[in-house]
Amino acid sequence: MPRRGPGWRQHGCSRRAVRFLEPVLLLLLHHRPAHGYTLLEQLDSFGLGGSDPTVVYRALREMEERGWVASVWDREQTQGPPRRVYHLTSLGDEVLRFWVQDLEETRRMVDQFLQQYYQHIIEEHPVQEEP
Repeated sequence: MPRRGPGWRQHGCSRRAVRFLEPVLLLLLHHRPAHGYTLLEQLDSFGLGGSDPTVVYRALREMEERGWVASVWDREQTQGPPRRVYHLTSLGDEVLRFWVQDLEETRRMVDQFLQQYYQHIIEEHPVQEEP
């Protein structure tokens, strides 16, 4: 098994999961605009529950800088200080479609890898029948 040094997992989130965070946030915002806190709660259904909130808010900020999402301050629907409501932009919608294509290609590559791996295991270690 490859050695994993310090920082491989931080706050319950692997590097792969952090990279997967972007398309998940885009998909959630495709459904409807949402506060950052609401998005944090919804990450669990994608296996990203317990993500560090600073990582999520940083991703949202970076996606906003890229023009994938936009936000407005919600001063009326909140019972406290104003909160940002994020929504998907048309560019973000295009990026989401790209992510879907990329993930489908990645899935095909992983399926091919696993198929070859399991075939190799079967050839190298055939199951012995008991007498």
